[in-house]
Amino acid sequence: MFNIVLFHPEIPHNTGAAGRLAVATASRLHLIKPLGFSLDEKHVRRTGLDYWPHVDLHLWNSLAELEAAAAPTARFWYLSTKAKHTIWAPELPIADGDYFIFGPESKGLPESWIAEHPDTALRIPMPGEHARSLNLSTSVAIMLYEGLRRTLSC
Repeated sequence: MFNIVLFHPEIPHNTGAAGRLAVATASRLHLIKPLGFSLDEKHVRRTGLDYWPHVDLHLWNSLAELEAAAAPTARFWYLSTKAKHTIWAPELPIADGDYFIFGPESKGLPESWIAEHPDTALRIPMPGEHARSLNLSTSVAIMLYEGLRRTLSC
């Protein structure tokens, strides 16, 4: 089981879509407060459709709180356009139980986190010359399915 971590998410429909992805991939969704919306908002429920009641959802006050509760062997991957390693690097030891951390839609993860974790900071390649970033729920889907590709023998 993978763990999707949304740090300070701002847009409810992205969180709803991430919840739907969590159900589809048997993953867990972690939200780190503050949230830019209420989980009761219709946009979260609408995007999550009838999947939302099945989301394995965990709310945290901080990333440190989540890290303290995680298994000692848990690995945290920090997704950022500023990371030097791409998610397609073949030597990455992505494994079941890993945490994929995504930042808020408007600014991404703090650059200091990427600097502190250069070996576990990842970016999704974007060969388009005018692209700055991808939609959050699109990024979650790409990373989750790359993790599944590496860990499942389908």
